[in-house]
Amino acid sequence: MKAKEGVVDLLNQVLKAELTAVHQYLLHAAMCKNWGYERLHEQFSHLAQEEVGHSSGLIDHILYLEGTPDVDHLDAVSRGRTVAELFTSDLNFERDDVELLRKAIAHSAKVMDFTTRHKLEDMVKDSEEHVDWFETQLRAIEQVGLDKYLSEHIKK
Repeated sequence: MKAKEGVVDLLNQVLKAELTAVHQYLLHAAMCKNWGYERLHEQFSHLAQEEVGHSSGLIDHILYLEGTPDVDHLDAVSRGRTVAELFTSDLNFERDDVELLRKAIAHSAKVMDFTTRHKLEDMVKDSEEHVDWFETQLRAIEQVGLDKYLSEHIKK
């Protein structure tokens, strides 16, 4: 099926963000494991796997639309030096992702590509949940303090 105008370009922008998220979350998982925060390691690993699923679905859909998935480019991966910095950078990343997805959803609706719109709507729900999770973690750190928060994330 041939893609409507601009759809593949937007899907490739979303794919770039999702692939960047995979790398960022894998890095953050490894950092948390290295620091001894097993529960955070598991959470970041889970987030990375969700993003792998999104990336795979986007690649399949771009191919279905007779486009070429751009898997050669990533945005810069945020490293951070503390758990709070990781959360803050990931929160900002997810907020940007939600904005990009909403732009792609609006364009898909405009060109009447309802299948693409539906797929992107499912993805934006996940990204909004990620925003909520990062906001909740940062709020918990603010309320109970970083040391107490981290002590709860050492063991599974």
